Amino acid sequence: MLDITFLTTTVTGLGDMGMSLGIASIGSAIGTGIAGMAAIGSWKKMILNGQKAATALLIFVGAPLSQVIYGMILKNAIADADLAPDSYLWQIIIGLIAGSAMAGSAIFQGKTGARACDAIASGANDTAKYIMIIGIVETVALFVMIFTMTGLPTQ
Repeated sequence: MLDITFLTTTVTGLGDMGMSLGIASIGSAIGTGIAGMAAIGSWKKMILNGQKAATALLIFVGAPLSQVIYGMILKNAIADADLAPDSYLWQIIIGLIAGSAMAGSAIFQGKTGARACDAIASGANDTAKYIMIIGIVETVALFVMIFTMTGLPTQ
């Protein structure tokens, strides 16, 4: 007789099915795009005004990328919790909500970075303060990741 036990195998550890990583990554893409467009416009403005194009603007463009890492860490934590398959719907919902919060942080980091690029191009060159604001916006994503991870049930 044919052995069909492989058809009854139960898969565990699926977690949020990558929702936290995927949604956070979408936010990072949007945020870096927003800041990137502003940096290009700011460099154009600086060059046309005879100023040197400030490479510090790249800090603001790259800042939203960290939410991809936070999304990956959270995705792995949810999967590593190895919760029962009957909780997959809830794990996906948790991933969607947490990923959306991280995406929001990344998008607003991009918007904040865009304003910082514009300010620097206009002569208000206070880069350290702008980086601090970016860091405050970043904190939202860190809190979401950490608080979600600490709230995961254990078996």
